[in-house]
Amino acid sequence: MKKPELLAPAGTMEKLQMALAYGADAAYLGGTQFGLRAFGGNFTNDEIRAAVQLAHAMGRKVYVTVNVFPHNDDLVALPDYLRFLAEAEVDAVLVADLGVFMCARDVAPTLPVHISTQANNVNWRTVRAWQELGAERVVLARELSREEIREIRRQTDVELELFVHGAMCISYSGRCLLSSYFTGRDANRGGCAQSCRWQYALVEASRPGEYYPIAEDERGTYIMNSKDLCLLPYLDEVVASGIDSLKIEGRMKSVHYVASVVKAYRMALDAACAGTPYEVREEWIEELGKVSHRAYTTGFFFGKTTEVDQIYGSSSYEQTSDFVGLVRAYDAESGLATVEQRNNMKLGQEIEIFQPHGASFRQELAEMWDADGQSITAAPHPQQIVRIRMMQAVEENSILRRDVPKKEEVQ
Repeated sequence: MKKPELLAPAGTMEKLQMALAYGADAAYLGGTQFGLRAFGGNFTNDEIRAAVQLAHAMGRKVYVTVNVFPHNDDLVALPDYLRFLAEAEVDAVLVADLGVFMCARDVAPTLPVHISTQANNVNWRTVRAWQELGAERVVLARELSREEIREIRRQTDVELELFVHGAMCISYSGRCLLSSYFTGRDANRGGCAQSCRWQYALVEASRPGEYYPIAEDERGTYIMNSKDLCLLPYLDEVVASGIDSLKIEGRMKSVHYVASVVKAYRMALDAACAGTPYEVREEWIEELGKVSHRAYTTGFFFGKTTEVDQIYGSSSYEQTSDFVGLVRAYDAESGLATVEQRNNMKLGQEIEIFQPHGASFRQELAEMWDADGQSITAAPHPQQIVRIRMMQAVEENSILRRDVPKKEEVQ
């Protein structure tokens, strides 16, 4: 059995570096134009070149999103951009629009093309059509069950990519008009305002100004607020479905999110393909709870979703750990790690060191020095460089984090 690719989101160069360090086989990112994450910290052309060079030096791949639904004026700059991506040797572009697909075939015929989930790929006829047009891969819609995925695999030969983790869009395969109606920001051209996460109430035409909760809750309700997708406990079934690439959502999520989710899925995927019965380890599940997320669901994988797949009381996230620092270097002789602060930390706190390859461990934050070598008791300044004595050797790009106090512990 061929092991599927593990595909990670990369909203910035730092997130790309972390995705690769923590075990991703490939990463997808957006340029400053033609992508669906206008506010995702996108890559300039020079950064795309640097990203490709970094990934290729590690034997990994980079895919670039060109998945807007373009209007006529968007087409003017498109050919040159596609030529640039081919010249930069990106491993593929993701497109959702047939016109963009044909433009890529015309102006950059050597550039591999993947078909975005935005193209509503929900049946084998559609997937086979893209295959016959020359697509190398099709990203399946989230609205597919395990049985439907298996049927698509039986009927086609093209590579198949499937979302296995991350936020679920309330609209069919992400094609949503709410943001455009409410804010003028077109989700299909990269400007989604996440209107589905807003709090809604009911108003009756003859009673202006009187708002009625849609659910029995005095705060209103979040009727379109979906739980997050998580298929890690069922990766053996995903692999058995014939999927070629497992995709993690989250180009706008944090460095902590990218590192933690990628490592958990890396370990789980390796276990699912080891040739022995797949056993889900509790530490993988705990890891997915440490980063910012909504409650998890299996989405459509086992059938149609129901009311239990929505969150009605809040649109907020939950997490059990705070990201407080990133190891930039470690000196084995002195036992000191050079750390870039990401959240206020001070002596006496217990921290967890989460590493790209090695096991995590905990220690008390007992000694700390600033960049000038002065002993300090706290690191309150954003991205402050400090040195911390470690109880054991640590890897570069390790994450320092501390537990989030439980509500009953907060005074």
